Formats: sequence, structure tokens, C-alpha cells
Amino acid sequence: MRVPFVDVRSQYAEVRETLDPWIQEILETGAYVLGKHNRALEEEVARRHGVKHGVAVNSGTDALRIMLDACGVGPGDEVITTAFTFVASVEVILQAGARPVFVDIEPQGFMIDPNQVEDAVTDRTKAILPVHLFGQLADVEALADIARRRGLMVLEDAAQAIDSSHHGVYAGNFGLAAGLSFYVTKNLGAAGDAGMILTNDDDVAEKARSMRVHGMGRERYYYDYVGYTSRMDEIQAAVLRAKLQRLRAWNERRGELAALYGTALEGVPVCPPKVLPGNNHTWHQYSIVTTRRDELQAFLKDRGVDSMIYYPVPLHLHSPYRHLANGPGSLPVTERISREILSLPIQPHLTDEQVLHAAAKVREFFGA
Repeated sequence: MRVPFVDVRSQYAEVRETLDPWIQEILETGAYVLGKHNRALEEEVARRHGVKHGVAVNSGTDALRIMLDACGVGPGDEVITTAFTFVASVEVILQAGARPVFVDIEPQGFMIDPNQVEDAVTDRTKAILPVHLFGQLADVEALADIARRRGLMVLEDAAQAIDSSHHGVYAGNFGLAAGLSFYVTKNLGAAGDAGMILTNDDDVAEKARSMRVHGMGRERYYYDYVGYTSRMDEIQAAVLRAKLQRLRAWNERRGELAALYGTALEGVPVCPPKVLPGNNHTWHQYSIVTTRRDELQAFLKDRGVDSMIYYPVPLHLHSPYRHLANGPGSLPVTERISREILSLPIQPHLTDEQVLHAAAKVREFFGA
């Protein structure tokens, strides 16, 4: 039995009745950029997350990059973050002229460990940038407390946290701003690249809206900031609006599949994913931990079960970022998890039988 990791074609099949007329209208009218679907998407995502502003941009990376600029992070600043993440979280800090300061992760949710954050604060620290990983939020309460006491900003990398919340409060409300990614494989994925900045701060929203269009203000060809070309095109906004109508049901289905995995893998010598207290987990990934990760992945591949490794090498061990840490052994939990983590298929168009088959192959590998 084939168990695929992603299935964007089935997503399209669910929304095509709504989406196709919208795309046809866009093509016929020529309203390709920053049109009605952009405005509606910004309002709909902001409303869903309970924030004042959504600013649609060209990618999740641009969302983080423009967010840093709009929040005043720049040369000479330090930003405390994690090396266990996609590279965009860190490259944007360096592009802003600031310095990423890595701390280790906690071993349950694989996210930044608040117990290590305070020791990393210096007189140059400007912000803490937690990465909400795999569909749930980092320890936002502890991080917000540190930020208040030390006079720091919290800037959320919420690329994998659309619709994720902590005690009913959604990503984007725990810091000055947050960046979302709508890359194809995300829970809410575009037909290409797209992203969004969420914020409750009027000034940050105004700056971000200007910076996404070359720093242009309300009057065309008059510039208030050094900016970027980062408009979300109208077709991507339409795709996302159509899929947003299905997102809650798709996330609920991911939750059902996570529960199936949890039951089917009982007694197997792997560490299953943990839902941290107070979190609503949207299961962007279902990631287990095992010392036999590479053998297990090869075994599953030979039996038609897809899997992925997020992330095989932590950022502080890649050549462009080695100067930011003290080499192998400097972030021991991060390094161990990178060697042992494996994500199993959990996209919402899998059947129960496919997930049970994948779990059965994991059990078979371990002789359980």
C-alpha cells in the first residue's frame, strides 16, 4: 500500500468549484496584484487569529524578513533563537544585520528552551524569536515573561502554526508580530510561495505594508522606507481563500490521524510526539524519535511508506552558520534530535487504512 507524504491534488479537487471561477475572473480582469482576494485573505486570516492586521507578502521568508525590519531589528542587535528550524528563521536575522544567538531546544516539543534563554541575554539582545514547530506553539508564556522582565521583543516564527493556539489564544498574539508561511506543503498551502505578517501593532502593520512594495507610501513613487518586492499575487490569495474554508476540517482530520498513530504505536520503542500543555496542535508534522531513524526510514521507503526528516543537520553545523555556535556538542539536545527524528505521513487526505498500514510497518521494523 502506498502512503504518500503530501497530496496537493486532492486539496485542489475539494476547492476547485470555488477556486476555478475566481481564477478565471482574475485572468479576465487583469487584477493580478494586491486586489480584492489579497484584502479579503488578510482580513480572514487576521480575524481567525484574533489580531488586528494581516499583511500578505510573497513568501514565509519575506514575512519574517519584513517583520524584523518593521519591528526595528538591525545591525548590532542580537536575536535569541533556535538552530532546529528551517534556514529562513536564521538567514533573515543575518540579512537584517543582526546576530542570531542559538540556545538549545527542549526534548518534548523540540522548540526553544526557555530555561536557557535568560542566560543568553546580553546588553545587545533585542528580541526572542521562537519557532512554533510542527503545528504547536513554543512555551509562549515563559518566553513572554522573560521578554517583559528583560525589556525584549518576542517575534514569532509561526510558519508552521496557522490555526495553532495556546489556551485559545492564537499565534500572532504572543509577540509584537508573527510570520506565517503558505508554502505548498503547509497546512494552508498556496499554489507556490506566499506568506503573511500578523500583528496587533498599527505602526508595524503600516511599515510592513509599505516595505512589501519598495517602501512606497500611500502616494505612488514616493518612498518612506528601503523596501522589497514582496507582493502576494492575486491568484495565490484566491487559492488560499478557497482552502481556508476547508482548513479547520483538514486540521481536525490531521488530529484524528495523529490519534490513530498514537494508539497503533503503543508499545513500540519510539518516542511519539508530545502535545505541550495548553496547546491546540494542528499536526503539520507527526514526528517520532528513534536511535534507529535511518534504518527505519529505509525500511519504510522499501514498503511504500513516505517519510521526511525535519531537520537532518541543525543550522549551527552548516558552514554559513558555524561561527554562531561552538561546534558539535554545543547544542546537545538539538544535535541528538536531528539524528533521531522522523516525520510520518499525516496529510488530511490519507485514509485510516493508510495510516494504520504505516504504523504497522513501523511495528514490523521493531518486531513489535
